[in-house]
Amino acid sequence: MALDGPYTMDDLLRMTGHKAKRKPAWREPQSKIENRKSKMRLLGIDPGTRRVGWGVVERAKDGALKLVNCGCIAPSPKLELKERLRDIFAELEQVLLRMRPHAAALEETFAGVNMKSAIAMGEGRGIALLCLARAGVAVLELSPRSIKQAVTGSGAAGKARVAAMVAAQLGLKKAPEPEDITDALAAAIALARRA
Repeated sequence: MALDGPYTMDDLLRMTGHKAKRKPAWREPQSKIENRKSKMRLLGIDPGTRRVGWGVVERAKDGALKLVNCGCIAPSPKLELKERLRDIFAELEQVLLRMRPHAAALEETFAGVNMKSAIAMGEGRGIALLCLARAGVAVLELSPRSIKQAVTGSGAAGKARVAAMVAAQLGLKKAPEPEDITDALAAAIALARRA
């Protein structure tokens, strides 16, 4: 099918036989999250095309952090990429509607040595950024090193150290699994340290 666009995401969903999503009615201005004095609900997202981890923490006025909810969006690996991205988009929009975060943190793309992984992460980040933009949520993009630094005190910390510190800072007996959730919570904690 040739596209003679421009089309919105709702148009594309209708053309592929899916129901169009309504825009969230809870949009609130997010221009100055730094000056918020009440509790802040912060979302961290670990983007991908196979699994997307998400975690929501609440920061009290005194800076104390509390886990609100977390999860992992994992469409069937048998689906084609476009179908997985569609499912991730739909589920992430539902998370945003339920959780209503004030701001979100998203890990920046890190190419490293595997370009294929970097491209897949970029596709996942695009879906996450689209969902956040539609919900009107302010986004802070953080490097993997700055997330580790904020959570553990060292930008070179390993995954096990990050997981242990996430659990400790949220008062959990152990870090949630799979590690996509822990990575998302680490991003949320890093955002809480900056907001």
